[in-house]
Amino acid sequence: MKKSERTRQYIIDKASPVFNSRGFAGTSLADLIEVTGLTKGAIYGNFANKDEVALAAFDANFQRITNYLKAEILAHEHAIDRLLVYPKVYRHFLQIPFLQAGCPILNTATEADDTHPQLREKAANALSFWKQSLENQVLRGIARQELNSNTKPTQVAVVMMTVIEGAIMQCKVTGTTTELHIAMAFLEDFINGLSV
Repeated sequence: MKKSERTRQYIIDKASPVFNSRGFAGTSLADLIEVTGLTKGAIYGNFANKDEVALAAFDANFQRITNYLKAEILAHEHAIDRLLVYPKVYRHFLQIPFLQAGCPILNTATEADDTHPQLREKAANALSFWKQSLENQVLRGIARQELNSNTKPTQVAVVMMTVIEGAIMQCKVTGTTTELHIAMAFLEDFINGLSV
């Protein structure tokens, strides 16, 4: 990796948690300078502007979650166990360092839905990817006769995503995990009910 690529990656690595916790509007150039220890010139020598840093930071945050979940999912063979990874992970999301600020999809979508079209598009694409991944897990489970053949992949994906994101939002707003634990228990029952 060239020095410029290393510097760019360093900026992304340092900026990603800041953007996830403070959002686009709440993250200033001064914040980026502080967290990276670099000058304005060094940051903008690698990125055209704050928007470009924010877009790269979103990609990094989403990739981190995707990689984490993928590793957990691939540790299981049965469709039910693979789907149960989601409530297991999100029940304890505050203990996972890169998720402590919340889900970057939710954080970004909430802030950028009307204010930043590029970030909104990134969040929309991430949701689409997540939905497709869940649908694929369900289809795999049906094909392997591990899930009921009447299971509707899109319905399962939408319910799971909605419950997870809603529970995270409540947890972050209230500062308590009560609703989160209730929602994840519901999701476990919902997933177990898909079994043949």
